Amino acid sequence: MDMTRSSGVLLHVTSLPGPDGIGDLGPAAFQWVDRLAATGCHYWQILPLGPTGYGDSPYQCFSAFAGNPYMIASQHLLDEGLLVASDLGDRPQFSHHHVDYGRVISWKLDLLDRAFDRFVPNDDYLAFRRSEAGWLDDLALFMALKDQYGGRPWVDWPAPLRDRDPGQLERALDAYRVEVERHAFRQWLFHEQWEAVRRHTHERGLLVIGDTPIFVAHDSADVWAHRELFFLDDEGRPTVVAGVPPDYFSPTGQLWGNPLYDWDRHRHTGYEWWLGRLRSVLAQVDMVRLDHFRGFAGYWEIPADAETAIAGRWVPGPGADFLQHVRAVMGDLPIIAEDLGEITPDVHELRDRFELPGMAIVQFAFDSDLTNPFLPHNLRDRSVVYTGTHDNDTTRGWWATAPEHERRLAMDYLGVDGTDIAWDLIRAAWRSPAAVSVAPLQDILDLGTEARMNFPSRPAGNWRWRVDSPALPDPLVERLASLNAESGRLVGAG
Repeated sequence: MDMTRSSGVLLHVTSLPGPDGIGDLGPAAFQWVDRLAATGCHYWQILPLGPTGYGDSPYQCFSAFAGNPYMIASQHLLDEGLLVASDLGDRPQFSHHHVDYGRVISWKLDLLDRAFDRFVPNDDYLAFRRSEAGWLDDLALFMALKDQYGGRPWVDWPAPLRDRDPGQLERALDAYRVEVERHAFRQWLFHEQWEAVRRHTHERGLLVIGDTPIFVAHDSADVWAHRELFFLDDEGRPTVVAGVPPDYFSPTGQLWGNPLYDWDRHRHTGYEWWLGRLRSVLAQVDMVRLDHFRGFAGYWEIPADAETAIAGRWVPGPGADFLQHVRAVMGDLPIIAEDLGEITPDVHELRDRFELPGMAIVQFAFDSDLTNPFLPHNLRDRSVVYTGTHDNDTTRGWWATAPEHERRLAMDYLGVDGTDIAWDLIRAAWRSPAAVSVAPLQDILDLGTEARMNFPSRPAGNWRWRVDSPALPDPLVERLASLNAESGRLVGAG
């Protein structure tokens, strides 16, 4: 990964403005890129782009390879003649501040169905179908079958389809051919629109940092099509699941519920599935934050019938063998190792052996003393420092509830009175030795807890925040550009 001193802003696509109740890949995305470029930042960081399922989490997707159809912009479909003005005439009155997923999903899918009805397959679409067939065929049939069976998880489908009986799959492909093409069409639209946004991003001198969750959702095309790569019983249900032990987010740990990989089986295939996954994400973004990197050194294995994560145990991950293989096949690894949480020396050893930058969170810097590794003066230059991430409260929200000793250490260390705490932490991150500094847009806008993206221990009501203006106000553009210049992070003024 290029570790040129630089900076970026974290803003997920769904948080952008837009007329259809959720951020999309339409005009607001291009306006956002233009404004970000004007600040002299070098990176736009996003969350996973996959199709979200239960809980609307981008870390629980129906496919590790696919795009989220809810991000497809109706304006582009209108421009291309796949929608007409009357299709948008009954658009609901959506909130500009949060995503109401229930209403958005119904509206968006109806628009996409209308576009599909007008679509005549062209050479670009057919080429996409061929080039992405390795994952797209499974995903399109998987989604068509979910539609047929009322959205139920694949383990609850009739056994021949659950178990991918070849004859039954052929009959399903024939019976649901139109539905399969409908889902393939949505993926092509996402691909075309995202590629246009990414080209514009590059033209403006910016790079995109994406995000790859280490685990995949059980109810996904990936697990349905590759059961042998996971610890599942004869009916396809997990025998052990992923999570983390008790930590600063939850006293009982986090029970994620994702199926765990059979790493021995992956090793015997030469990590073929993982190589395909990394190639896929790096075809969409320029570098990738590898979520829960510590799971490659060792992961928390929880019995599938456990009620909390407390009952888990540490199990060795694939470690250096996996990363060596990936590097041998793919070359340099443009990866940021998300090395937060309960970290043991073997995690840092694995990270450093492959010269991967780790992460630091300034909000975590003030809960002990001056030896805290997240204090700006203690940061390594080969790291990426954040004021906070999507899993943290906004800095303004954190400050409102921080213990008094943390607030006192922060004010003493930073030499501030706390009245502008979000920008105090931004300045500290930008002036630190870390090669790359990143702040969520919420911190740049100095927003409170109402703008928080995710509460890790809360199963519902997350991923909803939206910014109500597509462009940073001029004073904030100038303020961030000035900070980039004075901290040696100014890459280009766009």
